[in-house]
This record gives sequence, structure tokens and C-alpha cells, in this order.
Amino acid sequence: MHNQSPWHDFIVYFSASYSQSFLRKCYEAKEFPNSDAKCYDNCYPFIYYIEHAQNYYEQAKIAPLTIKPNLLFYGYGQLIKACLLTVDCSYPESTSVLAHGVSARKRKKQQYEFLYDEIKIQKNGLLTHFAEKMFHMEHLEGEKLVMKELLQGVPELNSLFLSYFNMNNYFPLEKGKDTYFLTAEILDHYHMPVERFTEYLTKKTAMSFTLDESAEKLALTFDGSARFSNQGVFRINNDTSNIEISVNKESKCFILPEILIHYLLLYNLSMIARYETEWWLDLLKTTPNSDFAFIKSFLHITESKGPQLIKNWINETHPYM
Repeated sequence: MHNQSPWHDFIVYFSASYSQSFLRKCYEAKEFPNSDAKCYDNCYPFIYYIEHAQNYYEQAKIAPLTIKPNLLFYGYGQLIKACLLTVDCSYPESTSVLAHGVSARKRKKQQYEFLYDEIKIQKNGLLTHFAEKMFHMEHLEGEKLVMKELLQGVPELNSLFLSYFNMNNYFPLEKGKDTYFLTAEILDHYHMPVERFTEYLTKKTAMSFTLDESAEKLALTFDGSARFSNQGVFRINNDTSNIEISVNKESKCFILPEILIHYLLLYNLSMIARYETEWWLDLLKTTPNSDFAFIKSFLHITESKGPQLIKNWINETHPYM
């Protein structure tokens, strides 16, 4: 599935009548007043956000690496705005939500390494607005996040972390008929007995778990529909099609949905590509450390996974159509 164009699943929205009907169901489910008028007003902005995003992504696909982060960041932002229109019928209600919602620190020119760079989440802007509206996450203002920890939130990069840092960030879930299996070794990483691990997962996700310790494996069964792609603890690895569980429970990025992680990484990379031209071009030409491998790999991953994460969110949040 991950070989298919991520835009294939968006084609259905390029019909005004379909998108209007879809938005009406979104608004009625949330009991917004004037849902008929709002879905009519927002129908074309919704379509245009997606169309504009696709144009950015298609240009990014053929663009040189030097400007790829800018195109991907702008395209991804358009997709997020389309998502916002499904849960916030008045978006954008004020100019405060139009800023990025993140700031990058001023860089030291010598010995700067991308992996140890930080970004800071601001009070107002797109990031804080969509975190609240799409994921019910508040109180992110002032959080400082390190690029290395954000990159650990992208499971397809795990092989690079193993190669460069001897770090294994994920364990795959093995799918059975009605159950998922997980190696019992995970308990050592979490430093928890089975009962505590079950409670912990239930608390950290919107899912309810039961765990059985059998032989060398844990059997996981879920109450209700498993919505892995919107969770921080679990990630879907596009390279293997596996659902994987993160072991980085001490990280600030541990429970961040992957949609936020891609936004934050693309924001910082686009800022570097725009304003730190000398460092950026030096990195791409001389590849002095592991920064280049992580950046190039992430940009390749997000080019297809970013739109997929967005479509998964739409499907799981609004299963009406």
C-alpha cells in the first residue's frame, strides 16, 4: 500500500457535492449551529487546500534537496488546514492562528548540529490550534523540543538510529487473527510488570487494552476499534507495514501524534533552508556528520507519509463516507 501515490485517496474530495456532504456530516456530528451554511461556505476552501497541497508535493518530488523542505512544509500546512475545516467550521477565525506556532532558536555558527537543535512551541499559531482542535492537546506553549527526539518519533528512521547510535526505538507488533503479539522484552524497556504496563498504555492512548503473558510473548487485545495512527505510543511503519510501539517513554515527543512531529521537523528544516543558507548548502555538499543522512531520509519519508497520516486522521476522525 505504501507504494501507491498518497494522493490517490484524496481524489474523492475533488467534487463539490461530495465535499459539501462530507463537511455537513462533520459539522452535524459536532452539533455546530448553521451547519448547512457553513458546509456550503467551506466546501471550496476545503478542496482548494487539498489541491494546493498536492501542487506543492508534486513540485517537491522533482525539486532539488536544497528547496524540498520549503515545498513540503507549505504543502503539509495546506493539508492540516483542510483537516481543521472538518473540526473547526470557523477556521481561520482570527489572525492569531495564521502564524506557524513555533519558533527556531538562533544558531551558533560553529559546531552546530541539526540533531541537537531545538524549537519552541508558541502560544498562538497553526501548531497550537491544530493540536487542540484535532488532538485535544493543550498546554503545549513554551515546550522546547530537540530534533533528535522528534526524529525518534518517525519509525522508518529506526535503522539509522541503530547504525549511528546503537538505539532501538521501536518494537513491532505481530498480528494474529484477533490479537497482536509483542515480545515480553518490552517490559524491560518500560521497567513495568504486565499489569502496570496495561494500565500505562490505556492511560496514554485512547484505547483500552488487555494483556496476557504467554510464553515469551504478550498478547494484546483491544476494546473497540484500534486507531493506531493517531496515537503517540504506537506508530505505523510504512517501510514494513508494521504497527510498532515506541520505547522512548521519557521523551517529550513520546505521546505526540506523528502528524505534529512531521510538522515540527518540516518547520525547522524549512527555516534552515530559507535563512541558514551557508550551513544548509555546506551540509548537503560536505555531509560532515549524521545530520545529512537523517535529514535526507526524513524528507524522503515525509513526502509520501505526510499525506497518508493526514488521510488516516480524516478517515478515523470522520468515518461517515
